Amino acid sequence: MAAAVQVSSAGHGACVFEASRTLGGRARALAGTLPDGTSVTFDNGQHILIGAYTETLRLMRQVGVDPEAALLRLPLALQFPDGTGLRFPDLPTPLDAFAGILGAPGWGLRDKLGLLRAALGWQLAGFRCDASLSVATLCARLSPRVLHELIEPLCVSALNTPADRASATVFLRVMKDALFGVQGGSQLLLPRVDLSALFPAAAASWLQQRGSAVHLGVRVQQLQHQDQGPGVQWLVDGQPFDAVILAASASESARLLASTAHAIPDVMAKQLQPWIQAANSLPFEAITTLYAWSPQARLSAPMLALRSHEASAPAQFAFDRGQLGGPAGLLAFVVSASTGDRDALQAQVLQQARVQLGLELQAVQTVVEKRATFACTPGLRRPAMRLARGLLACGDFVAGPYPATLEGAVRSGLNAAHAISGHAQAPSVGSPS
Repeated sequence: MAAAVQVSSAGHGACVFEASRTLGGRARALAGTLPDGTSVTFDNGQHILIGAYTETLRLMRQVGVDPEAALLRLPLALQFPDGTGLRFPDLPTPLDAFAGILGAPGWGLRDKLGLLRAALGWQLAGFRCDASLSVATLCARLSPRVLHELIEPLCVSALNTPADRASATVFLRVMKDALFGVQGGSQLLLPRVDLSALFPAAAASWLQQRGSAVHLGVRVQQLQHQDQGPGVQWLVDGQPFDAVILAASASESARLLASTAHAIPDVMAKQLQPWIQAANSLPFEAITTLYAWSPQARLSAPMLALRSHEASAPAQFAFDRGQLGGPAGLLAFVVSASTGDRDALQAQVLQQARVQLGLELQAVQTVVEKRATFACTPGLRRPAMRLARGLLACGDFVAGPYPATLEGAVRSGLNAAHAISGHAQAPSVGSPS
């Protein structure tokens, strides 16, 4: 949707093909029912934004969504139910980070000075490091408390990859933009509306009002290349377009390209093979979100960090949906980089809520996205944006500096749209997944 909005803004027509009947991909709304019979809207995963998501926020405004109304803006806080953990004050960047570190409750002088020393070192190095380093190796000299209460929660929430396997290069880029970049970049932005309403549904209306088309429930089956002299034309299931952007998952984009090989010139088909192989070779991480309910359940803050142990307490964060525009008593528990089966995770998280929050909850719905994000490991080679003339790919998995986040997906879509806007008259933005 970001690509389509940008294409339309450049004066071109866009035609979006979406296989699902709900917009948003892996950030979309789901319908559900509470144990008391109340209808409720869930999300297929509990997402958060931060103030550094400048392009996402800009596009929201462009299509008519007011971020200040749709999002609850809070200073960065990774606080645990007992009140310990990090919380930034409302100060200009980067003073908020330094003040938050110095004032962290329960942290000793060694914890604080070690983190400040590391942060200054990262800044002096331009937030760059050896591409082979993991986050755990990068932060090995920090105290165990800082590792457990800051680095590991930040890493798994931003990269959806445990610190011992996560790319230090990408982690530092996130730290740079969030903690030392734009003013308010570290602030948490928690959605007050469902994820489809947050951007994609408004974007679809905005596009249709400007003459572009959005087709729901249409899975693209084949691309065909036609050489029209000096120009290039593509057929999307028989419909002609000047350019095509594959805005789908890695596996779905690879499937479509593989099924298209016989309908395009041999030279072009061979050129696409490395891309298909790279997309199919990406490792993936799962995210599990458990929605649980009790009539009187309420957290001390809209979002809390949890003490996480993979074997018995897998959830890293809990969200109070009642404080975010949802029904009172509905909580969301997020298990990033999750492993194990749905029933076991559900039982473990409910027990974790009893122990850490003192709450007896009923499970309402457990959503497991098995391929939620690519595993953001050191030195990972991600597929390129350019596939062939007039054919591009975008998505959070496409080569770029960011992990698999909403902002990463948005910026990838914008980059693809900019790349074709010079010659495309009616690009197709396909989202078959």
